[in-house]
Amino acid sequence: MKKILYLVSFCFILSACSTDGLESLTEDTKNPSTVPYYALMGNATVSLFDYMNSCNVNVNNFRLYSQYWAQTTYPDESNYELNERNVNGRAWDRLYGTVLRDFKEARPLIAEDAFLTQEEKDNQNRIIDIMEVMTYMHLVDVFGNIPYTEALGDATTPAYDDAKTVYWALIPQLNTAISGLSGSTGLGGNDLIYGGDAAAWRKLGNSLKLRMAIRVADHDNAMAQGMAESAAADGVFESPADNFTLVYSGQTPNTNPLWESLVQSGRSDFIAASTFTDVLNALNDPRATSFFMAPFDADGNVMGGVYGAANSYPAFSHAGAAQLDPTFPGTLLDYTEVAFLLADANERGYNVGGDAATWYGIGVKSSIMEWTGDEAAADAYLAQADVAYDTAPGNWKQKIATQKWIAHYNQGFEGWTTWRMYDHPQMNVAEGAGTEPPFRFTYPVTELSLNGPNLEAAADAMGGDGLFTKIFWDMN
Repeated sequence: MKKILYLVSFCFILSACSTDGLESLTEDTKNPSTVPYYALMGNATVSLFDYMNSCNVNVNNFRLYSQYWAQTTYPDESNYELNERNVNGRAWDRLYGTVLRDFKEARPLIAEDAFLTQEEKDNQNRIIDIMEVMTYMHLVDVFGNIPYTEALGDATTPAYDDAKTVYWALIPQLNTAISGLSGSTGLGGNDLIYGGDAAAWRKLGNSLKLRMAIRVADHDNAMAQGMAESAAADGVFESPADNFTLVYSGQTPNTNPLWESLVQSGRSDFIAASTFTDVLNALNDPRATSFFMAPFDADGNVMGGVYGAANSYPAFSHAGAAQLDPTFPGTLLDYTEVAFLLADANERGYNVGGDAATWYGIGVKSSIMEWTGDEAAADAYLAQADVAYDTAPGNWKQKIATQKWIAHYNQGFEGWTTWRMYDHPQMNVAEGAGTEPPFRFTYPVTELSLNGPNLEAAADAMGGDGLFTKIFWDMN
């Protein structure tokens, strides 16, 4: 009898134990299988900012390639070594594997969200369009020919597209995104840059379009003119309030990556490069002691080390106090750059408003105000014969290039690209490599091993997979 009672009790217990709800016990709440679209968009955006603002030698060497900084104990990166630390591979993986993939995966989630209006869905896709254009443009500007048509698809060995063809495909994507951006985005605080402001994203799109126009101006002046005039007419950045800037947190892991390498790491890897400090000192630049901190020389000038050498850290000036702040903002495109781009456009005869001298002065003053906040110092600097647009040495490209390069101190990639576009200012020969900076990154070793035939075809088409193979827009 007891056995029967035990059996009945056991069966009752089994029948009462439904599996409904048990699945929740096995869910990993810290690593969910589905992610909201806005989380993917935010992660892609932060990943791009972190990559572009980092100074970790394993990730981003653009402050070295633009010769703002030199190195101390280990100067391999100042001598353009890419493969040892897989710098080219990390750039490739970050931009394709994180930034572009997250944006792609956000699109179907946007489409499926029943709480979004069609206007909001369309605007979010237009924001992704702008970010994709910015990312693919960067890939072209770094590598040249890249996978584009077959990128992020089913192809395990995607074919490479011609660099110019990629640029020309990005232009209509950007135009369509800009023209449609208005109304609600539905993002609000989930938009880490502009708080869901469609008009602000439209200005960014036009400012990016202006950057693209000036990039290709020496290659295709007619195309560049049409793009620049269209961007200016529709509305580019009008003040620093429009800047494409990410404000970092004071708490890890959301600090500026500069702080991680310069402070948190406890390392002393970087000093000012004499290439840069020689120019700052010669022009009595008021930003010099904001760009860098002591030691200074007896006259109060910043001191730069030999580019490409293993310099002594205590002997030269170091990155300034602002860059040691974990909350220091990261910027990918700003009003200062737009001003210099409009100065260039004016010199080429494009109808973008204003004149070259005025926009040049605005660019210089905007940068000085950002770093020092001293308007009187900015005016005095611009009054110097070697700085004033009418009297500064060199042709118009050299005048703009010098001041644009100085202003891009915290945007190493644009500093390097300014030099590639204008062949100015004069860069020093790296002590170890015996050359000036390269014109591009070579392709990653992993890409050679996994997608070799397509890589080799792409390299052959553009003149070889070498550091000194030029990107299509680099005509000088």
